[in-house]
Amino acid sequence: MGVLCGIDIIEIDRVKKTIDRLGQAFVNKVFTASEIEYCEGRKALKYKCFAARFAAKEAVAKAFGTGIADGLSWTDIEILNDEGGKPFVRLAGKGLQMYEALGATDISVSLSHSESYAVACAVIQTK
Repeated sequence: MGVLCGIDIIEIDRVKKTIDRLGQAFVNKVFTASEIEYCEGRKALKYKCFAARFAAKEAVAKAFGTGIADGLSWTDIEILNDEGGKPFVRLAGKGLQMYEALGATDISVSLSHSESYAVACAVIQTK
């Protein structure tokens, strides 16, 4: 069994300024409809929520060993929450293809944020 790990940290204000500047075009490019609905519903925490998901997508892409490149798009990696609030990853398109090509058996993600930063760690287990 192998373990692949990726981590990312981002300034929440950087995400806020990008959303304020580029608006819905940026949000729709990076986040899925389910992610947008969840983050928008968090009201005062929405930018922290978007930033944590951005960091998680980067962390997953880094665990793949590619980053967001080579046909892997932002929306191929979706960060959702289960009924207890625990985040999990749903892959589609190139993300799912990469996961299967690695012989992966599980993927876990952890998110956190402070007032200024959001951080995420992703771990992929392989056969």
